[in-house]
Amino acid sequence: MPAEEAGILKDIGQRLNAYRLAHGLSPEMLADRLGVSRAALYRAEKGEILKIETLVRISRVLDVSLPNLLGVGIEYVDTALGFFERMRQIEAESEQIIGFFGPLSYLLTSSAYDEMLALAMDDLRSKDDETATAIDRLLSVLRQRKEAYQRRRPLLVNLIAASELRRFLSNGLIGRDDLSASDRRNRQSMARAEVKHIVELVKKPSIGVQIAVVPGLVPATNFQIFRQAGRSVLAISPFRLGEQPNVRVGVGIITASLEGVKLHEEIARRMWESALKGEDAIDLISSMMAETRH
Repeated sequence: MPAEEAGILKDIGQRLNAYRLAHGLSPEMLADRLGVSRAALYRAEKGEILKIETLVRISRVLDVSLPNLLGVGIEYVDTALGFFERMRQIEAESEQIIGFFGPLSYLLTSSAYDEMLALAMDDLRSKDDETATAIDRLLSVLRQRKEAYQRRRPLLVNLIAASELRRFLSNGLIGRDDLSASDRRNRQSMARAEVKHIVELVKKPSIGVQIAVVPGLVPATNFQIFRQAGRSVLAISPFRLGEQPNVRVGVGIITASLEGVKLHEEIARRMWESALKGEDAIDLISSMMAETRH
């Protein structure tokens, strides 16, 4: 099979895997609904789907359109779990990532940030087991993303919105507004520690990492551009892992459209040109830390 065709089938398999996770289905459950063996589903998720009838059945069971499953045009993902699993898959094939995803690209966060994020997710938990399970799976996928990034170390450009960083310092990472005063102080303290981590990354960036702080107007949605061998992929996200995280409501968009990628590359270029780097970025962050000291 030509490499290009194999790559297309691999992408379909990865989307199938992400959508299955987003629906909370185990491989055994989905295989049973499709009327296929567990081994056949495993091969499908590895990109060994050869029959259109199989794809049609999968799209019906997962309640996703066939064009979406095939990745034709724009891919829509309506759960944070499915979206971040797709990010993990795409990052694994990327040579460079350009991210506007605040307050800091999750891939660059410290291990303490994972603890803070888990606390914020606990704020969002309801009494039903389904929500709790989805959050646990999301945290697992996020950890896998970070571990994979640390192994591969693709080039990473991170654009940080000064406004979001200031809110993060003021409020900490919280999922709801009715926390006790002591809990709020703890979250604010943890946020300050993470911002100090950001300062260290700006002072002594790892090889291949570029960080800049954008002081002016920024887009209302997060986006990432993934540059791969032979193509670039754009992901636009309503989901947030920063202050007041949102992992419940929204529809993520993923596309390899040349127009979409080009337009967002231009946005990223303009943001980079107006952003503060090096000592200028450190000075701004330090002043924000002084202003928000409690």
